[in-house]
Amino acid sequence: MAVQYNTILVAVDGSDEAKRALKKAIVFASDHDAKLLITHIIDTRTFAAVEHYNRMIYSEAERYAEEMLRDYKQQAIDAGVKEVSMVIDFGSPKVKIAKDVAKKHTVDLIITGATGLNAVERFLIGSVSEHIARHAQCDVLIVRSE
Repeated sequence: MAVQYNTILVAVDGSDEAKRALKKAIVFASDHDAKLLITHIIDTRTFAAVEHYNRMIYSEAERYAEEMLRDYKQQAIDAGVKEVSMVIDFGSPKVKIAKDVAKKHTVDLIITGATGLNAVERFLIGSVSEHIARHAQCDVLIVRSE
């Protein structure tokens, strides 16, 4: 039985593991002639204390995300992926990726790095990738470091 993925979501945060996940997602999208959805969720919980003093932090985070995703999108296009989209959203990456974004875009494979930039959250309440693997309605590929 052959498996065909039509829409692949790759969750990125700028970390080295996310970059490895992107490379693997590009290969999968090319092999399956699938749409690639590059997603970054700006974790609003990390801004709770700072936002009171500096409201510009949201726009800076969004600008960073747009630049990062544009670069990643170009990498995918240069590698031959025909259909590439970007999604930037605000909230909890755990919830947004596994439930909201994947469902809205009818994703059938989520690819994410095993760890990302937020080591404190991983230590206290578990990793984003772990939560995605448990709660996603589709297949999940967790990319480990080399």
